[in-house]
Amino acid sequence: KDDFYLRVQGLSLKNVGIRLYRGEKLIYSETGEMLFTHYGVSGPLILTSSSIIARDDIYNVNMFLDLKVGLTDEQLDNRILRDFDELKGKTLANSLDKLLPKSFVNEVILKSGLKKDKKNSEITVEERRKLVYTLKNFPLKLKTLRGENEAIITSGGVSVKEINPKTMESKLIKGLFFAGEVIDVDAFTGGYNIQIALSTGYIAGNSI
Repeated sequence: KDDFYLRVQGLSLKNVGIRLYRGEKLIYSETGEMLFTHYGVSGPLILTSSSIIARDDIYNVNMFLDLKVGLTDEQLDNRILRDFDELKGKTLANSLDKLLPKSFVNEVILKSGLKKDKKNSEITVEERRKLVYTLKNFPLKLKTLRGENEAIITSGGVSVKEINPKTMESKLIKGLFFAGEVIDVDAFTGGYNIQIALSTGYIAGNSI
């Protein structure tokens, strides 16, 4: 929903953590790569996330990024203090370049509710806590998935309950066989969907 992604489009984040919640319940957590685009977010982590929420009401799902997944809150706070000490007298906006990609610094400060022009020596403990929290829990407000015409894999299709798994023949119409994505099966990226297509195609072909 937010349009900040337009300001950081083209930015790729590696070793970033992602968490999906339905209400208070954690439904997905993983670390990997993602990318900000002209329409929102993409990349391996996002593709897997979209698979998980494809059958969900997206408005019930909250997404958070952990920009420093390898550090605890305390370790991250200590890291920020070291950077502030090393860059004493600099503004907050010029004190986070070692911690974040330059194009993402202002977005984190904005989400933290802090002033980018404030000197790092004037940042209070409470303001540092807000900064640490945002770095570990950067929110992404979801609006919609991209259209089916852009999908790598699509969910939905003929129910597996209506197919004989030994032959791929329809249980409802004799002589009608199914294979691949026309069946209501989908998996994460990584070759699994190709395997589904090859295996069901092989069985259907031999059965026919």
